[in-house]
Amino acid sequence: MQYQETTSVSWFGRIKNSAVGALVGFFAIIAMICLLFWNEGRAVTTARSLEEGAGIVISVDANSIDPANEGKLVHVTGRVVTNDKPSDPDFGITVTTLQLLRSVEMYQWIEETSSESTTSLGGSEEITTTYSYSTGWSEQEHDSSNFRYPQGRDNPPMEIRRGYFPVENASIGEFRLSSSVIAMIDNQEPLKLPESNEEAIQDVFGTAKRVHIVNGNIYLGNDPQNPQVGDYRVSYRVVPIGPASVIGRQTGNGFTEYQTVAGDRLLLVNDGVLTAEQMFKDAERDNAILTWVLRAAGVFFLVVGFSMVLGLLGVIADVIPFLGSIVRLGTGLVAWCLGTLVGTLTIAVAWFWYRPLVSLAVIIVGVAISWYFGQRAKKKAGVTTAAA
Repeated sequence: MQYQETTSVSWFGRIKNSAVGALVGFFAIIAMICLLFWNEGRAVTTARSLEEGAGIVISVDANSIDPANEGKLVHVTGRVVTNDKPSDPDFGITVTTLQLLRSVEMYQWIEETSSESTTSLGGSEEITTTYSYSTGWSEQEHDSSNFRYPQGRDNPPMEIRRGYFPVENASIGEFRLSSSVIAMIDNQEPLKLPESNEEAIQDVFGTAKRVHIVNGNIYLGNDPQNPQVGDYRVSYRVVPIGPASVIGRQTGNGFTEYQTVAGDRLLLVNDGVLTAEQMFKDAERDNAILTWVLRAAGVFFLVVGFSMVLGLLGVIADVIPFLGSIVRLGTGLVAWCLGTLVGTLTIAVAWFWYRPLVSLAVIIVGVAISWYFGQRAKKKAGVTTAAA
């Protein structure tokens, strides 16, 4: 079902709102410049720390702890062993794994909004907002009291939430794994429950809702084929027991973060049997990916920030609608150019700040290449002139 509301905003009101948006855009630009600059420093610190760690790490036997390695960066690999069994007390699910993770969806009313605007001669704007309501499954609780039109669309409170149930004690050989190390083992796989568990789960959960096992997952409600508002779907994922590899500071019979001279703290955990070299290569790859993701995000939001700052010009020009569209097209192109220019300049300055020697070498190489091709062009021009 849909509802529509139409509101009008005067030209002066739009200018006021756009001025506020321009101020927000200005602060967004400053924030993104800081983010890009910080990201380059973070990337350099992490890269240097990984390089430092790769040069000093010691691969040790998991079955014996050498006190001489206390405080050193060590690499251990082997099968994870635990006598614990993670359990979900709400449903009585107990499994032999390292971690048990519960996901929960509730069938509920969901509100979606969309807006369309029309600019009139004189710069005023008419905004039509459409509120759409439908029922569906969602992990997020939708508070129906915040709906624009809540009548007849009451969502019960979401009383069952996602859960995380790890083992408390685990080890690789003689080395004990802390909860933070266990949490970093992340090779999750789905857990499918047999239908034979249905009665036992019902006994633990109680009579508040009927329990069904559907496709290996728990369904709470009368009829899985006809869901009602307030019904739940509960699914599980597990991290199975298996081999793992850890690089960290040997502290007693466990691992903690190793403080590098470069500035980062190192604690690397992977599932499976990996050499120290492989683990550092994976960490370097992850660092490069994160660096480029943050660069792209920073430049994107710089463009958004400049668009917000320049948006005031489009609103002013909207006194004649078609003129506003032309100005807005131009400011969009300018915002894109400014965003990419400021972003790349910020990254370049940060590079020079954090990598002065590398930056200087790049500049020298660039100048040398330019000089070389310039000289070749002059020689070709001289030969052409002589031939003429």
